[in-house]
Amino acid sequence: MSGHSKWHNIQGRKNAQDAKRGKIFQKLSREIYMAAKSGDPDPANNPSLRLVMDKARAANMPNDNIDRAIKKAQGAEGESYEEVTYEGYAPGGVAVLVEGLTDNKNRTASNVRVAFTRNGGNLGATGSVSYMFDRRGYLAIDRTTTDADEDQMLEDVMDAGGDDLQTSEEVYEIYTDPKDFGAVRDSLAAKGYQFVKSELTMVPQNTTPVPAEKIEQFDRMIDQLEDDDDIQNVYHAGEYPDED
Repeated sequence: MSGHSKWHNIQGRKNAQDAKRGKIFQKLSREIYMAAKSGDPDPANNPSLRLVMDKARAANMPNDNIDRAIKKAQGAEGESYEEVTYEGYAPGGVAVLVEGLTDNKNRTASNVRVAFTRNGGNLGATGSVSYMFDRRGYLAIDRTTTDADEDQMLEDVMDAGGDDLQTSEEVYEIYTDPKDFGAVRDSLAAKGYQFVKSELTMVPQNTTPVPAEKIEQFDRMIDQLEDDDDIQNVYHAGEYPDED
């Protein structure tokens, strides 16, 4: 994993993310809708729906919002979204991968292009950076919620079938093969572990330090992409510098 700490970057942008909680719920509702629309509305029979619901609960999304999105998907008439992916580089040469669900590809493509070009980035062709990322299962456990030390945590992660454990003062970060994600999550949950993050994500094979003079510009670009209603996920290979 090249020592990559996803949590380090999450915390680096925590205030901005907290301010967007309502928009995060809106995006999760769209994911739940799509998962329920394309399969069984019962999460017990729909692994994709169950995964998104777990992600929503980890984000503290109210159950009423989750139920409303599922019921909407069961309606006779519904919305139609297409999956879209964009690739490019942020200021400082940081690889960026963007995933979206849209009902208007032209609008979304235009908005993404503007976010890149107006903030010192460059939008690339399909395949230009995606090879630099791996699809991984990701779980984060707040260390204050468990008595397990690092040795015990590592033993439990290996027993559950996890691939890697990263530790910091705040959290344990577990990475898994995507196909094993559900089993690992369920095994650790059965041992009483609680997750502050639970998702399938894209993890960079290597990270690129965000130059200090480019951080403001970098954050502005990522914020603009994440603020777009059509964008579900923004992954990047940037590593924020440690705060003094």
